[in-house]
Amino acid sequence: MSDFYGLPTRSIANQHLRLEFLATAGPRIVRLFLNGSEENLLAEVPDVTWELVEGTFYIRGGHRLWHAPEHFPRTYQPDNEGLLVEEMTDGVRLIQPTESATGIRKQIDIHLHADKSIITLHHYLHNDGLWPVELAPWGITQMPLGGVAVLPQPFQGDPDSLLPNRNLSLWAYTRLEDPRLSLHDDYILVQGQSLPEAIKIGYLNTRGWLGYFYQGVFFCKHFVPQPEQQHPDNNCNTECFCKDAFLELETLAPLTLLEPGQVVEHTEMWTLYPNIETPATLEGVRELVKMLNVDSQPT
Repeated sequence: MSDFYGLPTRSIANQHLRLEFLATAGPRIVRLFLNGSEENLLAEVPDVTWELVEGTFYIRGGHRLWHAPEHFPRTYQPDNEGLLVEEMTDGVRLIQPTESATGIRKQIDIHLHADKSIITLHHYLHNDGLWPVELAPWGITQMPLGGVAVLPQPFQGDPDSLLPNRNLSLWAYTRLEDPRLSLHDDYILVQGQSLPEAIKIGYLNTRGWLGYFYQGVFFCKHFVPQPEQQHPDNNCNTECFCKDAFLELETLAPLTLLEPGQVVEHTEMWTLYPNIETPATLEGVRELVKMLNVDSQPT
């Protein structure tokens, strides 16, 4: 058993990759490696914390499950102890104790595909409380700086182009002149660069994926869009945040009124495409997305 800044970790692996998760806290995925490489494809952020009545929340880095819409302190409940780990045939199940302040219990099932560099994550929010809660499962993956995030835009709208086919949510601190942000008709690009000011954008993504070019790897998250349902944050199912220590790739499920005893699920499928040079131009991004057939859901 290894550790992540003093916390014990465990690993699962196949012939293509190795994934490391916290063994006693979380559920958190903290490291992801291609086999033969010691380059963690996920950000490590051990020193960023928030203090709450219930304890200290550690951002940590890597991948976590939150419930949207974001609200302090509800969203930031500590997950520092009590994790239950259950073995599965092709992975592990990570179960958090019920949050005392919210009545919500988080769970992530991690499945490795036997012969591919693909990971499937099933995120679950259980309502163990006494009252209904409106929320949405929210998968947040923190990436190291130095790469480029790719946010695909819709191909087309209604036949007569009478209705809008794109939305863009901007947070109060976001500036459209931010040098990290490049707006294009078919792709929005966000450079993973350290600046004192944060940037965050979100939108309703009907193409069902977003990705990050980093250190010769294209990391891609697929999900199933549900555009007919209402989502948080002015109807966003995809969001990207960047500040001075990491870049986040985020997916959100539709809002759900979760009754006591009910559970809601949100699935992401991660694919690692190795030996990919970061495109220097928008046309290069277009060509790589087409070559990799990213718009097709992996199986």
